[in-house]
Amino acid sequence: MPWKECSVMDERLRFVAKLLDGESMSGLCREFGISRKTGYKIFNRYKESGLEALSDRCRRPVRYANQLPPQIEALIVSCKREKPHWGARKIRELLVRRLDQDLRIPAKSTIHAVLHRHDLVKGVGRHRHRATGTPLSAGAAPNDLWCADFKGEFKLGNGRYCYPLTVTDHASRFLLMCEALESTREDTAITAFEQLFRERGLPAAIRSDNGVPFASPNALFNLSKLAVWWLRLGIDIERIKPGHPQQNGRHERMHLTLKKEATRPPGVNSLQQQARFDQFVSEFNLERPHEALAMQTPAQAYCGSPRPYTGLPDISYPLHDRDVMVTACGRICMYRKRISLSHVLAGQRVGIKEVDEGIWIVSFMHYDLGYIDLEQKTLQPLDNPFGPRVLPMS
Repeated sequence: MPWKECSVMDERLRFVAKLLDGESMSGLCREFGISRKTGYKIFNRYKESGLEALSDRCRRPVRYANQLPPQIEALIVSCKREKPHWGARKIRELLVRRLDQDLRIPAKSTIHAVLHRHDLVKGVGRHRHRATGTPLSAGAAPNDLWCADFKGEFKLGNGRYCYPLTVTDHASRFLLMCEALESTREDTAITAFEQLFRERGLPAAIRSDNGVPFASPNALFNLSKLAVWWLRLGIDIERIKPGHPQQNGRHERMHLTLKKEATRPPGVNSLQQQARFDQFVSEFNLERPHEALAMQTPAQAYCGSPRPYTGLPDISYPLHDRDVMVTACGRICMYRKRISLSHVLAGQRVGIKEVDEGIWIVSFMHYDLGYIDLEQKTLQPLDNPFGPRVLPMS
């Protein structure tokens, strides 16, 4: 296998894992197309500094439990099954003794996360939905599912750009909103959605792509402040897979019509363009029949949501030891130690519960975020319930 077929980080991990599994250095160097000198250099770095030594040319995070070499993870699981009543702290000590300092031992929070993924530790008293990627609902009834997106920006007659924010009801095709915004900033999007919620009520779920402001590529679980606000309101998040716009096909089809009838030529300024959008929305909802609706108009198929918008509800954590407010910089303080969560959770309350000696689980609403190791002052994230991959925390 060529050495650069996959990412450098993945190849180094596979190389080290095979060495740990007993394969010969010479054979592996031939298989990976590297010299024995390079092979020994990689393995010696791993023995001296652990996983961090393999990432010196890679920006991907290496602290996650699902990136441990399979042999190390299997050893952790085996130790737990031998000592079912032992926690992460004691199992880590057992690994230290068995490996005799030949390898760097994972942190307690990493060990606990491995045990959690293998269902070898107790949760916080309730079933936690395991992430399998973002599920997409059927959205069969009005307000079961709204679809949101920014149609591609275009230049107005005065030279400024327009960013149309659009929202449709999936079942009825009703065009709920088409706002001519000047940017994709979160604060302007939140203002627009708040006005929409006041007028139409709250949906059960909102489907979007993975772009700003619906998601944040550098935040915990790809969450954005807009997405966190939706979660606080009891709105489920749905995200299409990157590169699969057909998963929001009805909304994209509306965009084609919008572009043809309301943006060519563009308005002179944003006010004129908004007037054209308003006219398009009225015609689209009240006059245009749809074959998929048995030639009804969207307005005939849509009705307002029975869930009124009344602001943010309070959060409580009765199953946790206590709740903590996330600071403006995205941290929580525990025993005079600061642990970074994510800036998108700033101002939110999270619940914390000690599940093992020195190991705490952190939850936001009914979502378990990860485990805190107070000694290392880090968060070990769990599976991502909001997207197909786990990204670094901001």
